[in-house]
Amino acid sequence: MKHNITMRDIADKLGVSTVTVSKAINDKDGVGDDLRKKIKGVASDMGYRMNAAAKSMKEGLSYNIGVIIPERFTGVTQAFYMQFYQALTKSMDEFGYSGIMHILSMDDEEQLALPRVYLEKKVDGFIILGQSNRDYTDMFLQTGTPLVFLDFYTDQPDVDCVITDNFYGVYDLTNHLIQLGHRDIAFVGNIQATSSILDRYLGYYKSILEHGIKTPEDYLINDRDDKGQYIEIALPSRMPTAFVCNGDQIAFHLVAMLQRKGYRVPEDCSVVGFDNDIFATLTQPNLTTVEVNMPEMSKSAVSMLVRKIKHPNISHGRVSIKGKIVYRGSVKSLRQTNAINND
Repeated sequence: MKHNITMRDIADKLGVSTVTVSKAINDKDGVGDDLRKKIKGVASDMGYRMNAAAKSMKEGLSYNIGVIIPERFTGVTQAFYMQFYQALTKSMDEFGYSGIMHILSMDDEEQLALPRVYLEKKVDGFIILGQSNRDYTDMFLQTGTPLVFLDFYTDQPDVDCVITDNFYGVYDLTNHLIQLGHRDIAFVGNIQATSSILDRYLGYYKSILEHGIKTPEDYLINDRDDKGQYIEIALPSRMPTAFVCNGDQIAFHLVAMLQRKGYRVPEDCSVVGFDNDIFATLTQPNLTTVEVNMPEMSKSAVSMLVRKIKHPNISHGRVSIKGKIVYRGSVKSLRQTNAINND
């Protein structure tokens, strides 16, 4: 098993003392410039990582990153965001940082209360995971703290954020349903709730427009209230042959409701989701969905924030990470059925 490179390893390779290596790496007096440069070069080549505590003392950093998750997402999408946090902490470790999670309560969000870890200067920057309200994000941006939004964005083009490709993910998913013969396709989600849900709806809408499909107004089905709490789904007056859900968890609840009402999935209607989280395989049958590339999104968000911490004036803007469709049993082709009916 590969061990972490130590100052002793570097000293042994160069034939010097560990004290000399320590002085060189930490820019202390007592080491000539040429030797200091040589020691640092060998340390870099060997993959030495400076101890985070030593680095923080030297550079005035805590080497902690705060991850703010609005409270509303710890209920309806808890599993998804906990997976995301795990991916973030793994990426942070690769950069020599640790994560501190802060659950942003609804009261603190409404009252524009900054996290205690900010006030106590325990972190060097923040990742806001999941969309908070506009006033809160605006207030946070005004602090000048290094900040990255993850899994959402605002209408400010110069704000750094990392998102999944919501638009084309659902565009491709809806195209898949249409290619299977579906034309009565409903969308399930509150498009005012988050930028992600709105973009997913727009991907769905682009697909049906391009195929000349007209849908009734009640094919846009609300799934949650303004606070992000799920509400009872109202089925359209004319049943669709397929439902495009904004997330796997709502698809899970929709399938359960359809089955209680006597509908069979996918025989009577197909259902697709988004995220490929735990609900995709809890749903019976398992969901066709779009898998979010959490590792790549997390790595991108952390590397972006680390660069901002070191270079406060740097800006990246919006970064979109493509997901992929995972095909499972919740979708049925209508092509064979339509061919038989046409005969």
